[in-house]
Amino acid sequence: MRLFVAVCLPQEVRDGLAAVQDRLRRAQADVSWVKPANLHITLKFLGETEPKRLERIGPALADAARSVAPFVVAVAEVGTFGGRIPRVVWVGVREGAAALETLAGAIESGLARVGFPKERRGFTAHFTLGRVRSPRNAEALLAAIRDEPTVPLGAVPVEEFVLMQSRLDPGGSIYTVLERFPLQPPEGGGREEPRCNSAN
Repeated sequence: MRLFVAVCLPQEVRDGLAAVQDRLRRAQADVSWVKPANLHITLKFLGETEPKRLERIGPALADAARSVAPFVVAVAEVGTFGGRIPRVVWVGVREGAAALETLAGAIESGLARVGFPKERRGFTAHFTLGRVRSPRNAEALLAAIRDEPTVPLGAVPVEEFVLMQSRLDPGGSIYTVLERFPLQPPEGGGREEPRCNSAN
């Protein structure tokens, strides 16, 4: 099983990010764009995992969820990883990055205790919009990103995260939610989480 831990997005945020993708497509660069339904924030990538390990993963993630209170992430600004020929096109986080980092750290520590090695690189809060496959029209893509307005793209209420399975398919990755982990709610507070589709 190919697994990762993620925060899901409300539909209105997915729609805003899809509009960004549409504008950047005009550069006609060689980019594999993520389907809007699959957009999310990855907190931890577990990779290929034996199903029998799920009985230890679940409690570790539940403990991490209980250590963090709900918070809100504001989505803004487009950027790239990789230099003059980018590798990844992403959208960053304007507010809530520190809280996301705290949550990712709790998940990292919890999974390390059940045998998953910690990441060597630090956590960077972002949404992957697309992966660049070749240098074709890379300069035009970077110019389009520079021209992209730096306006808020919506707010994500982070009140839960999910354990997700990813299956590779000729039409793109298919994601299935295996388990949800609600964060520790404030006393007397209600809950209204963005819902990941069980399969996209």
